[in-house]
Amino acid sequence: MGLFDKLRNELVDIIEWVDDSNHTLVWRFPRFKNQIKTGAHLIVRPGQKAVFVHRGELADVFEPGHYELKTDNMPILSTLMGWKHGFDSPFKAEVYFVSTKQITDLKWGTPNPIMLRDADFGPIRLRAFGTYSLKAIDPAIILKELVGTDGEFNADEVTELLRSIIGSAFADMLGEKQVAALDLAAHYREMGDELKAYVNERIDDEYGLEVPQMFIVNVSLPEAVEQALDTRTSMGVIGDMNKFQQYQMGNAMMAAAENPSGGGASDGMGLGMGFAMAGKFMNATGQPGGGMAGQPQAAAPPPPPPAPAFHVALNGESKGPFSPQQISEGIRAGQVSASTLVWTAGMDGWKPASELPQLASAFQAPPPPPPPPVPPVG
Repeated sequence: MGLFDKLRNELVDIIEWVDDSNHTLVWRFPRFKNQIKTGAHLIVRPGQKAVFVHRGELADVFEPGHYELKTDNMPILSTLMGWKHGFDSPFKAEVYFVSTKQITDLKWGTPNPIMLRDADFGPIRLRAFGTYSLKAIDPAIILKELVGTDGEFNADEVTELLRSIIGSAFADMLGEKQVAALDLAAHYREMGDELKAYVNERIDDEYGLEVPQMFIVNVSLPEAVEQALDTRTSMGVIGDMNKFQQYQMGNAMMAAAENPSGGGASDGMGLGMGFAMAGKFMNATGQPGGGMAGQPQAAAPPPPPPAPAFHVALNGESKGPFSPQQISEGIRAGQVSASTLVWTAGMDGWKPASELPQLASAFQAPPPPPPPPVPPVG
């Protein structure tokens, strides 16, 4: 400290702390050799307390206000220094300002997953995070347990300790409450209040601090469990999987039809999807392998003889095998024409579909409409 600073500190008779930070808990007033002039003025602003320390012993504590330092308002310090008849000369004492306002926007989180036994999932790991606020309530304990001889003490210096205390208290609370993992979100507010009480029990008497507010922002499951839950939710939204598959295949067929540049591959894909969709529709409406929901099942008849399986030539590639019903559906859809080459077991080569007895009837022209009825003779 230079000579000018030394002289200035000896002449200054106002002791105050203009706090321009949001995270400072304790600040020591700088004074050359801790000398304070007789009749100095002490200004303690709202949200502060001033503590006088003499030779390591806690003396007087001042609440917010404006004071002229005299023996009558400094009884403890006067006793410690042996002032029986007042004092007229500078005296030595350390002055600490303690912030009693809330320090907000502090964050906490579980550094490691918490292992629990859940009613729905069995053994499970949970992570959590949130925010909290911090406030000093007992300057004497803070100075003794945390500050020591530091000239400035910030909240950042104690947040690591608080995060550990909050994480431990959160694990204890979850173990006692036994709330199902899927129901945790409905209890965030209630659990936040209980967690605040858990934490305050551990820090108020030991460190002179208090947590006025505690919020649980999120409790998360492992990523694999969340993906499984998303899949399960999607299946519940879809409902009937058979109808969903039919809808998807219908969309694919329309996309293939609207893409004329797809070539043979898209034609074959559209034909295959059309045949598969026809087969699913027939199963859903009573063909073997299906059945209408809610109707009683009759005794199963003996299995029919196996139907011939047909292969269809499209763009030089063989597609299939397809059942006669699927081929008929392809004919009605215009995907199989009379000249389309087909083959089935027992044939000596590929032939047009219209030349096969099993398929020829599908290409015959429908009969003309019947003539109108003859009116009766009056």
